[in-house]
Amino acid sequence: MSNFKIFKKGFKNGIPIFLGYLAVSFAFGVMAVGKGVLPHQAILISATNLTSAGQTAAIDIIVASGSFVVMALNQLIINLRYCLMSSSLSQRFDTKTKWYHRYLIAFGVTDEIFAVSSAYNAENVPPAYCYGLIAAAFPGWVLGTALGCYSGDILPASVLGALSVALYGMFIAIIVPPTKKNPVLLLIVMFSMIASAVFEWIPQFISSLSFLQSEFKVIILTVVIATAAAIFFPVKEEENSSE
Repeated sequence: MSNFKIFKKGFKNGIPIFLGYLAVSFAFGVMAVGKGVLPHQAILISATNLTSAGQTAAIDIIVASGSFVVMALNQLIINLRYCLMSSSLSQRFDTKTKWYHRYLIAFGVTDEIFAVSSAYNAENVPPAYCYGLIAAAFPGWVLGTALGCYSGDILPASVLGALSVALYGMFIAIIVPPTKKNPVLLLIVMFSMIASAVFEWIPQFISSLSFLQSEFKVIILTVVIATAAAIFFPVKEEENSSE
């Protein structure tokens, strides 16, 4: 099969991702403008990034006038999984694949694109297929953000208020299904919620711990809880069936 036909197949399979991104990024656009970010700034963020969680955290840091160091650390921790996904996907390319293809595709790797690419072929993924997925999904992210940014003058306040929390609803929708299957994961999620509430509450009574309410909260909680989970609840490798 030619690269063009593989690209077309990837583009076709990426249309559902396009529709999903259109809705999610619409909510991001509404939220960003609601927090004081200018429309063209929000659109530029979506055009240069492809991470809903990372962008949401970035907006809060920007509004709070956070430092570049805090921004970099937050994005590193929040988006670290994309590094792992890109590395995994890159190993499934043909060994003759040029290095720049690996970097370009890594820009567009998200949870959905990684999952669909992996489903295409677990061992050999053509770069053209990944390009097709990204070509379909990426415009949905940018277009949805633009529509969300400029909808303030059209939609009523009640609708905008509902859309402003839609992005957080998506995060909950991502978390709930796996927690139903994994009691350990449910325990970790519940502990994370409690710890986050404690970090928000304690500084009100202990001024020396006021930094816990800052952007460092995400960094501290993520590193500590993830490390503790890895130590106390390690994921055991499946035994080789041939053994």
